[in-house]
Amino acid sequence: MYPEGRCLVIATLPTQEQVDLIARDLSPDVVRVRFNVGQDWSEHPALYFRVILSDEASRLDRLAGVTGLVSGKLFDGLQLAELEHIPYFRFRSDSEQAKLHETAWD
Repeated sequence: MYPEGRCLVIATLPTQEQVDLIARDLSPDVVRVRFNVGQDWSEHPALYFRVILSDEASRLDRLAGVTGLVSGKLFDGLQLAELEHIPYFRFRSDSEQAKLHETAWD
């Protein structure tokens, strides 16, 4: 035990399987989520999430609400606050990805 009765919590990085489970719960608004581990511009450890949204969820009148919900669910569900890694979220519509064909998003 540590001071004040606290236990040491060792947070682990998320797996793609964990991310997929959260993405599945956010369907049909979320098509898929991919992520990678790296460093940000200041060399801090970072998690980069790439989220493909349905075209319906990407509509301007829904986009802010959907992106906030998705970021929050990933943040809470993966316990990102427990990690030293800073999470970064990028969003793209399904039709945008179809035009760009970036493999990192598939």
